[in-house]
Amino acid sequence: MTKSCNSEFIKKVFIIAEAGVNHNGSLELAKEMINAAVEAGADAIKFQTFKAEKVVSRYAPKAEYQKKTTTADESQLDMIKKLELDADAHRELITHCRQKNIQFLSTPFDLESIDFLNKLGLEIFKIPSGEITNLPYLRKVGVLKKEIILSTGMADLGEIEDALDVFMEAGTKLKDITVLHCNTEYPTPFEDVNLRAMLTIKAAFPGVNIGYSDHTPGIEVPIAVVALGARVIEKHFTLNKNMKGPDHKASLEPNELKAMICAIRNIENALGDGIKKASPSELKNKTIARKSIEAACDIKKGEVFTKNHITVKRPGTGISPMRWDEIVGKTSTKDYHEDDLV
Repeated sequence: MTKSCNSEFIKKVFIIAEAGVNHNGSLELAKEMINAAVEAGADAIKFQTFKAEKVVSRYAPKAEYQKKTTTADESQLDMIKKLELDADAHRELITHCRQKNIQFLSTPFDLESIDFLNKLGLEIFKIPSGEITNLPYLRKVGVLKKEIILSTGMADLGEIEDALDVFMEAGTKLKDITVLHCNTEYPTPFEDVNLRAMLTIKAAFPGVNIGYSDHTPGIEVPIAVVALGARVIEKHFTLNKNMKGPDHKASLEPNELKAMICAIRNIENALGDGIKKASPSELKNKTIARKSIEAACDIKKGEVFTKNHITVKRPGTGISPMRWDEIVGKTSTKDYHEDDLV
């Protein structure tokens, strides 16, 4: 298990606990997830906002992972229709988030949902990977001139560039956009993660913030990507992986989410300012670990120091061994016993 978080850390990485549809359509379960995200230390919790009929046609197939985690003869439309949260539920969840001091986020999946979330006062719009090629959708979000977090699963650099161009032409500033590297397979095989692609995105689009939306099992990858410079981390979680529903199996349970967040906080704290110098905690070890020039034998006043007269030993409270050449050839001004500091 990860050790407790350092209470002195400075939070820099924005961590989103992705509830998604793991509430299974239950308002009470959604509130429990908010409580769990707060307990884990997340900055925000994110849900999904949609009208099923406006997102999925009755002919749309399920993804392979969805077929494995839901009823086989159920259509994608029927599956997600049961996972909708109505307007009143959204308002109640926002109120609960305010009471618990965690930011409420939700991903809109249709044009009406964009308008709805805007009316609710959301300042950050999280764009899912599946909408990165949806021009009307992107334009509608762009004109709001809000902060945007864009997931890029399945996309290449050209598609990311096109989406960014749409946002900027609609009025959103590049500095207000965070691009998340992502892989949309649930769970993502480690060999398909390609974390260096996040750095490619950063190099290709100077000025954007970068981050990572994770669907791998476990917590190692989100921790690693923080060391590569991710400013935003998104991770699915659930109250219980054994619950029925499409995403539970590929999500973290609350104790795992907390361990991930603690590790991220410790890593970002450990990254430091990049200046190579003795840290406050190690200064006390300097004289203990380093060495000084000492007498290797008894030395009489007036004797000339040779390399046979002196040696290097701990502690480091005397003359630095880097001044060895200055001492050799000098005349002793006093008597020394073996192990005396010169």
